[in-house]
Amino acid sequence: MILRIRSRDGTDRITVPDPASATVADLQRLIESHLTVPVTLQRLSLEPALLLPSPSAVPLLADPAAQLASLRLANGAFVYLAYPPDARSARPPPPKALSSAGSFGKKMTMDDLIARQIRVTRQENALCAAASFDRDAANAFQLYVAESLAFGVKRAGFLYGRVDAETKEVFVDFIYEPPQQGSEDVVHLMRDADEEARVDAIAEGLGMRRVGLVFTQAVGRKASDTGEYTMSNREVVQAAQLQAEGGIPEWITAIVKLEVGDDGTGDVHFEAFQMSEICVKLFKDGVLETEVGDTDDPRLSKMRKEVVAGGKDTMEVDNDFFLVPVKISDHQGPLSVGFPIENRGSPVGMSALRSHLDRTKHLTFVRRISDFHLLLKIATFLDVKADVPTLAACVKTQSRVPEGYQLLIESLASQG
Repeated sequence: MILRIRSRDGTDRITVPDPASATVADLQRLIESHLTVPVTLQRLSLEPALLLPSPSAVPLLADPAAQLASLRLANGAFVYLAYPPDARSARPPPPKALSSAGSFGKKMTMDDLIARQIRVTRQENALCAAASFDRDAANAFQLYVAESLAFGVKRAGFLYGRVDAETKEVFVDFIYEPPQQGSEDVVHLMRDADEEARVDAIAEGLGMRRVGLVFTQAVGRKASDTGEYTMSNREVVQAAQLQAEGGIPEWITAIVKLEVGDDGTGDVHFEAFQMSEICVKLFKDGVLETEVGDTDDPRLSKMRKEVVAGGKDTMEVDNDFFLVPVKISDHQGPLSVGFPIENRGSPVGMSALRSHLDRTKHLTFVRRISDFHLLLKIATFLDVKADVPTLAACVKTQSRVPEGYQLLIESLASQG
């Protein structure tokens, strides 16, 4: 059985000769032998939170006599390993034998020399302290994927919210779902520049901005021969591209996936990451290969130049090197999520606006329109540079909506 040992230095693979009888102590000795981390300094867990900068109460594999079989570890499963910064010995690799054609006198181009200076290491800390999601926005996104798409295809959205300048925590208050086409392994964003301009104008009026990307993983996505993986090579490329475009150091990428237990029941899980700074740099510099073939191993990202990763020259890098975990939580944001959501197959007509306003008659008018998806529908009839931010600013401050805007909205609703 092959186990993947993930630490802050990357992911290593260890073969357990006799998994049926092997114990935690046997695994620790294998780790000491292959990764040069002394048994006494190892902390093992099945929870990825062990690798966070300040892990809370994470259950550890503390019983050396416990059998691996009792932990239900399958081939390719992850085991998370933490150890002090200087615990891993820098044991040098055996020297390479010189052939007659030899290393001496070997010609190297300038590209070869530059490539050898590119070192891919695991980033210790995220630039974003934590990510908090509006409960209703997150639930509306995952509910559609679970009930309407059954996690059969990928779905994506842009995260909008605020960044706390002091704590560097990101607060996601609404999710915009652009036009898209999803399959099991990839989601193509068919971005509409005019619609995105309206979204950004609404965000500006609300005192918010684009802060990240969220996408789901289909239950039938392409598998790797070595087992599960956190993010595929296609997802790494897409996430790096959008983080480079995002323009803020706190940009986050969230993954929503369905985890099915042994009893057949499924739980929806949200995870948050940042793509490491070296990953984004490799994309910007054109080193990260953006064309991914159907036969490529999804857990490896290809390079257009040789890089140094894990102490060796390579043209392929384990995707785990590029992922920096971010703590995740939730909050109740300032917006409601009751209006039909855009770009979900069926056009949203004015009858939806009329129904929404009728349903919320007991609220003040500004509270009735305090829904991003409603504002996006109305924005198609307003000036994107003047009217849209002004109306959104009323929602931000919960102040009285000017009569002209209220009459326009009620007139549009009456057409439904």
